[in-house]
Amino acid sequence: MAAKLLLSLTFLFLFSFSSSVPMETLLEATDILSNSGYLSMALTLQLVSDSIIPHSPSLTVFSPSDSAFSHSGQPSRALLQFHLSPLTFRLNSLQSLPQGSQIPTFFTNHSLTITSSGNSTVSVNGVNITDAPYDDGSLVIIGIDNFLDPGFEPAGAGQPEGTYVTGNLGCSFDSAGSRTGSAFSDAARVLRSKGCSVMASFLDLQLLGFKDQPMLTIFAPIDEVMNGYVGNVEEYASIFLRHVVPCKIMWKDLLNYDDGMVFDTYLEGFGITMSRSGDILMLNEVPVSFPDMYQNDWLVVHGIRGVLGVDGQQETSDGEF
Repeated sequence: MAAKLLLSLTFLFLFSFSSSVPMETLLEATDILSNSGYLSMALTLQLVSDSIIPHSPSLTVFSPSDSAFSHSGQPSRALLQFHLSPLTFRLNSLQSLPQGSQIPTFFTNHSLTITSSGNSTVSVNGVNITDAPYDDGSLVIIGIDNFLDPGFEPAGAGQPEGTYVTGNLGCSFDSAGSRTGSAFSDAARVLRSKGCSVMASFLDLQLLGFKDQPMLTIFAPIDEVMNGYVGNVEEYASIFLRHVVPCKIMWKDLLNYDDGMVFDTYLEGFGITMSRSGDILMLNEVPVSFPDMYQNDWLVVHGIRGVLGVDGQQETSDGEF
């Protein structure tokens, strides 16, 4: 009972400054983690969380097991930061990333590297991922069987296996196939569950108005920055269309593009320019916070921290990486 109470206090302390993680989610996480072999990581975060985690509404924790703590002892502050990412990576998203893909962490200028991937196994910095004991959308706990080494250098570092698109993605406004009907309903439901209900409502409005569903990428701002646009009906079409790209661009594809790559959108004359701030991928200076939030065979949705504005004006949440 005392251990469970301490674990509850741990996560309340850890996320008390993150407005996007609701109290009920934290309590649910403590119940699951207390029985999943990750108590040592939770107790460690209790002691140092206020100094190693900036305010961030999205977080992935790569948590070594209790047995790893018993073998290696207490980690340093920098090593703990290396196990925390300001992006939300679900297990299936990690499995879809190609070998060599980089994952940003809170340890400055240090990224994690996908060293193997697939439906059955995935490893990061040579350490196997064992499970995902908790995932509520904004907070994901990924279980790993050992501590991650910041000095790890994979063979052929920086060169992912296989052939990936590095030039024009072939984005166009031509329709592709005969996907018809109200095809956004599943995506809208997922967006609502992840705190993007305003963007989900735009999907319900079917603002693109096509008959044959083309390949699409949607960059969905969180509700915190979208609420100011609710009721401004005249702006709905413009807001939505400048967040939609006429081709499917997965996170693994975005990672392979150089800074300065520009993607056309459905808003005529409006483009999205890709850049990086350290390890964080930015779109028109707005950070991506939830890669591959939703995907199917023709659509992928990425969560972003702000609204892609016109005339160089961007509106972002107060959260910082």
